[in-house]
Amino acid sequence: MKHVISSFIIFSVLFSGVLKAESVEAKLDTAANGSHRSDKNKARNKFRHPVQTLSFFGIKDDVTVVEISPGGGGWYTEVLAPFLRENGKFYAASFNKDSKIEYYRKNAQKFLDKLAANPEVYDKVMVTEFEIGSKEMLEPAGQADLVVTFRNTHNWLNNDIAEATFMAIHKVLKKGGTLGLVQHRGSEEMTGKEWSKKGYVSEKEVIRLAEAAGFELIDKSEVNANPKDTKDYADGVWTLPPVYRLKDQDREKYTAIGESDRMTLKFIKL
Repeated sequence: MKHVISSFIIFSVLFSGVLKAESVEAKLDTAANGSHRSDKNKARNKFRHPVQTLSFFGIKDDVTVVEISPGGGGWYTEVLAPFLRENGKFYAASFNKDSKIEYYRKNAQKFLDKLAANPEVYDKVMVTEFEIGSKEMLEPAGQADLVVTFRNTHNWLNNDIAEATFMAIHKVLKKGGTLGLVQHRGSEEMTGKEWSKKGYVSEKEVIRLAEAAGFELIDKSEVNANPKDTKDYADGVWTLPPVYRLKDQDREKYTAIGESDRMTLKFIKL
């Protein structure tokens, strides 16, 4: 009888874990395909895989999450905000609206306007400002369970702020907290500014930067991989969709390739 009870308890715990995992993915799917998102943004789900990516990072709806540099459009914010709205805490570390750099000022305001236009979805998003050289601290210091960043590492390298940014991310996380990172993936020899200016960074370079800041790589996923990406475009990753920097020139060719090959890495704060 004791064995039967023990077996039932074990089964119940395992089954409960399965249900919770399914619940997380179902809730992420609802957010990713919600009516608050444009058809254009939802069409990119097949390239950016938000449900699978955030699930891989281990997100739960009752944790504290920081998104680094959501940009003016806030593509991932559209998924994170409704997912975390009721039970979690979501900090969007946006650009500095008082920055000396016009691009940062413009996109900081664009992001704020986006949130203000739909308070039913974004009213609980806590917007902070982050810019190495003026506002270097991420919030809430030492309290985040998960930090996520999507296709930003090449910009940090271009602006010589990669080391400082990884250190700031380390400081905002709890001990044992997770950094989830997606980046256009270059081949192994693609290191330094020559390649980051084209949008590509090698995995070994990203891992080196993270480990130097006190992180440990604990897992990789190929959910955002694209073997069709040849990474040899004169105009860099922006040759591919959705930017199409060459406009109509060879557009069908680049449409057939799709969006860039991307690494998806999961680190833990030691």
